[in-house]
Amino acid sequence: MSTVLYPGSFDPLHLGHLDVIEQSAELFGSVVVAAMHNPSKPSGLFSLDERMAMIDECVADLRAAGADIRVEAFPGLAIDAARVAGADFIVKGLRSPGDFEVEQQMAHTNFTASGVRTVYVPCRADLGFISSRFIREIAHYGGDVSAMVPSPILTHLERVSPTR
Repeated sequence: MSTVLYPGSFDPLHLGHLDVIEQSAELFGSVVVAAMHNPSKPSGLFSLDERMAMIDECVADLRAAGADIRVEAFPGLAIDAARVAGADFIVKGLRSPGDFEVEQQMAHTNFTASGVRTVYVPCRADLGFISSRFIREIAHYGGDVSAMVPSPILTHLERVSPTR
């Protein structure tokens, strides 16, 4: 089996992310979930340490069932994180054709810069609309995001939401 790196900001992790993690573990064997900081995105809702702890909570059942999933933080480029993690591939989840356009350009760039290939894993169709940005916004205003996030994430969102 192979080791894959699944990079993202995961601020917060949602059910689409979790689905990609599950599929990646099944397809490749070993998954390194790389919590990264994206300087082109706002600083986010949760610190890197909080995001890593939340991801750990959300994958605990998968690990208990035998999945080989590690959660690690990496600064900088995903290609450097893949090298450090010993990953054979980078995995990216796809929700829409727009995701494909962005991810395809990034995949070609990453391969040219490092030789690391990217594999796309489509999330389940019923989860394709979910976005961390929308979850943060809805939670900020006290809306219900329970159908979009694992229960540990919901608990953390309720704690930090200013309107709850």
